[in-house]
Amino acid sequence: MYKTTEIASSEIISDNPVHQRLLFPYIEAAKIVSGNLLEIGCGTGRGVAVLAPSVANYTGVDKNEPLMTQLSAQYPSFKFIDMFLPPLKGLADNTFDCIVTFQVIEHIEDDNEFIKEAHRVLKPGGKLILTTVNKKYSLSRNPWHVREYLATELKNLILKHFSSIQTQGVHGNEKVMNYYEENKRSVEKITRFDIFNLQYRLPRWMLQIPYDIANRMSRNIIQRSDNKLVTGITYQDYFLSDDAEECFDFFYIANK
Repeated sequence: MYKTTEIASSEIISDNPVHQRLLFPYIEAAKIVSGNLLEIGCGTGRGVAVLAPSVANYTGVDKNEPLMTQLSAQYPSFKFIDMFLPPLKGLADNTFDCIVTFQVIEHIEDDNEFIKEAHRVLKPGGKLILTTVNKKYSLSRNPWHVREYLATELKNLILKHFSSIQTQGVHGNEKVMNYYEENKRSVEKITRFDIFNLQYRLPRWMLQIPYDIANRMSRNIIQRSDNKLVTGITYQDYFLSDDAEECFDFFYIANK
C-alpha cells in the first residue's frame, strides 16, 4: 500500500535507520504529552501505541480513508479522521491539551494556515510538538516536500501564532553519523549524473518517481555493503539537544 520511500517501513530492512529516526520523536513526546491529544498526520500509526499510555484520549487525522479505517479497527477506543489539511474541519476551538505533528508541515502548501489551525484547536496553555527535516542536512531535493526549513525560519513561522517556543534538534551518535555519511556518498554517486541540475529545475511531480527509485537504490546499496550498520541502529542511537542548527530534524515545542 505504501510504495514511496517517504514513508519508511518498519518491515523493510533497508528502511530501519529512517524508521528508527521517525520513531524517536514519539518516544520523547510520550514523556511530555497528556490529556486530550491530537496527532496531525498520523500516517501509518507508527507512534499511536507509543503515545497512548500517556494520554486520556487520542485523535489522529490524515488524508487516507482506507488507512484511517484500518487504524480505527486496530484501535477502536481512539478516533481517526480522514481529512485534507489544513483546515482542521470539524475540530472545535480550544479542544486539545497537546498536538503532535511529525514530518508533516514540509508537505503542506499553506504552512502558515497549518500552524494557525493547530493554535486554534489547542486549549490555552496547550503544547504543539512539531518535527520536520533540517534543510541543512538534506542530501538532495525531496520532491515530496513543498518546502524545507532552516532553524530560524521554522521558529519565526511558529512564533507568528504561539507565545513561546523551545527549539531542540534530533541528533545521532557515531553509528548514525556513519550511516549518514554512507548515504551521502551513495546519493552523490547518483546525483553526479544530473549535470543540468534538473532536480532543482523540474516540477516536483516529475521527480517523485525517479526520486523514489534512486532513494530505494541508495538504501539497498548501503544495506548490502554494511547490513550490520543498517540493522544495528535503534531509536536509542538518536538524542535531543538544544542545538537546533546542526541536527537532522527540528524538535520544537510551542506553547499557546
